[in-house]
Amino acid sequence: MYPNLKKLGIPDTSLIARYSLRQEAQVDVLKVYFHKQKGELFAKSLKFKYPRQRKNIRVNNQSGQYKETTEVSPNLTQVMTELNQITKPKELDSTDIKHKILTDLRHLEKVVAGKIAEIEADLEKLK
Repeated sequence: MYPNLKKLGIPDTSLIARYSLRQEAQVDVLKVYFHKQKGELFAKSLKFKYPRQRKNIRVNNQSGQYKETTEVSPNLTQVMTELNQITKPKELDSTDIKHKILTDLRHLEKVVAGKIAEIEADLEKLK
């Protein structure tokens, strides 16, 4: 019933709880979260990366100038359509959006701090 999700290796769509989507550089990262099963400490999740499509758009008709832009992969759009049918996401109000932005910001801070620590450790090895 959900051919795009089956292509991703998700045969049992009834286990899907929610999903998230974020952009990292020129890649869209889709993370699918599953309901926690009996005996599991944490719920399982799968991460998929979709490169953004590059397109040249004409900026000025007279001069023939083009600007390179990126957009979401059509495959990702199809997968998200199926995920929306399964999860039926609710509309976010402004407080939910603010909370999501703050959560994403805290996540980014942790990732950057971890990467900085890793690079500093590598530098210490060189001394």
